[in-house]
Amino acid sequence: MKKDNQSCLTEIVLLGFSDFKIIQEVLFCLVLIFYVVALMGNSLILILTIVSPTLHTPMYFFLWNLSFLEIGYTTTISPKILMNLLSENQTISFWGCGAQLCFFVLFSVTECCLLCVMAYDRYVAICKPLQYLYIMNYWECAKLAATSWVFGILMGLGHSISIFTLPFCALNRIHHFFCDLMPVVRLASTNTYKHEVANAILTVVFVLVPLLLILYSYVLIISTIIMMPVAKNRRKAFSTCSSHLIVVFLYYGSITATHIRPNLASSLDRNRFLALLYTVVTPALNPIIYSLRNEEIKAAFKKSVTRKRILFME
Repeated sequence: MKKDNQSCLTEIVLLGFSDFKIIQEVLFCLVLIFYVVALMGNSLILILTIVSPTLHTPMYFFLWNLSFLEIGYTTTISPKILMNLLSENQTISFWGCGAQLCFFVLFSVTECCLLCVMAYDRYVAICKPLQYLYIMNYWECAKLAATSWVFGILMGLGHSISIFTLPFCALNRIHHFFCDLMPVVRLASTNTYKHEVANAILTVVFVLVPLLLILYSYVLIISTIIMMPVAKNRRKAFSTCSSHLIVVFLYYGSITATHIRPNLASSLDRNRFLALLYTVVTPALNPIIYSLRNEEIKAAFKKSVTRKRILFME
């Protein structure tokens, strides 16, 4: 890496919500609440899926990965938002920005891949139930989860290295609350057309392709469910898929509305608030959706609480 590519800029200003002074205290309270809920909810799922034998199945193995991912995802963004909402100094170091972008891309790509893997798991469970344990064996599940993480790590490192080796010597202000890809790229003191094209291609590959695969999986799943002769079986099948579908629509709906549209000046404010949905709100809602709509998780939680109560009374 050439020294002149990194010596001009030492810090970046995250303008965030500085133009919304009136609601900054409200935003701070909301972000703090969602961050705490995300940490507590996802930590609870992590613990339950480890200590409860009834949750040692492929579906909950992937849910464990998703919860672990959500903790890292929201921790990459939320603490810095909270600091900036309270402080007049809204800067982040140049390399701190690089680290934040790296982890943001890492967790984003991993989540897209993992949601696709979870859709495949539901497809096998409902469309090929007799082969489920054979297809979704321990090693297959481990390989699918590991592949999701490897894609995320490679993309995170690749993006951060390619972007932060560009010359940054002029602009240092980002009209955002974290170091997102395109706002950072546009700070570079050089032609960034190739990077913008590469980002668009990779967005299609790692965002739209998994989404299309998820939708295709659910077309097959729903067609199989409709053909089930017993109404009780249909309801049970729908209930096992509904939580995952809600999470997919929440995550992909907000991230698509933010990134698959022109970054016009008139849409910057909306983009920032939409970005809050998938960086702060969604990680807090996911464990609530899975726990409230999942009888096995609720049963495991009640059993765990009862066991601790008995031990305490003894």
